[in-house]
Amino acid sequence: MNTRDLTRLVCAALASVSVMLEAQANQGGVPAQGRGQPQGRGQASDEANRGKVDQVKAGQEGFVTIFDGTSMKGWTISGKSRHSNVSKNASGGTWVIRDRTLIASQDVPGNGGLFITDQKYSDFEVVLDMRNDFGMDSGLYLRSTEDGMAYQIMVDYRTNGSVAGVYGENMKPGFNVAAFHFFDAPDRIMTEGEAYPMPVLPAAWPMFWKHGQWNEIRARIVGNPATVTTWINGVKFLEWTDTMPRLSDGYLALQVHGGLEYVHGPAFRSADTSRDGDADYTKRYVRYRNIRIKTLR
Repeated sequence: MNTRDLTRLVCAALASVSVMLEAQANQGGVPAQGRGQPQGRGQASDEANRGKVDQVKAGQEGFVTIFDGTSMKGWTISGKSRHSNVSKNASGGTWVIRDRTLIASQDVPGNGGLFITDQKYSDFEVVLDMRNDFGMDSGLYLRSTEDGMAYQIMVDYRTNGSVAGVYGENMKPGFNVAAFHFFDAPDRIMTEGEAYPMPVLPAAWPMFWKHGQWNEIRARIVGNPATVTTWINGVKFLEWTDTMPRLSDGYLALQVHGGLEYVHGPAFRSADTSRDGDADYTKRYVRYRNIRIKTLR
């Protein structure tokens, strides 16, 4: 076993032990420091979570906020991608701000879209908090074109989906790498046959990832061919390098996936952990806040 593999195993063990210790503390009546509270059923509001922050945060030095929580300044709702085909690219989903949180859904059943920056970036690191309904397919686009070709950080929060994997959105040849995939619930994952080792043991996942509360996703992209690194709640999940030069810069974007197969099904579970959800597919939400970026060149 080489030094790199040994270091990876030690880090994985420490991460798993850490979340297990946190869970034991919580079971004893001690709340996880800084965690938000689950939202009330049927609400898109984050009132109960306002002002709460995650326990683990990326270092703040060098980061600047690019979503102020009160306006869409610096961003555009876009219907130019394939996810807006239902509207014939006339609209790009519903995106609203409430309690300093960006809340999005399909605007008509099957029609999604992008929330995209006005500014382009090249080498950078981005951090945000997410609290999505399980069953919603979303994503974080790095170096995106206007019509949605990008290095996508998966926020595929659904059965057979993954978080913090890397996907070649509209790229040829494509790629899809991840450390895990979900079974039929946010607290059940599978890791067999994945391209990257899972840094958190599956048994510890329900204690590490808190459905209905805020979880932090972080990504870095540098170089061309690009090297992409991802973290969840401060734990590194993968580092992947492309096999060819592609996009040297582009926009940052958030996605609501188009298509009904990405917002419905018996595995749907809203952010308050209820299973039945709303039968209206336009009332199944993704939620993001605290979007900040650090440019590296």
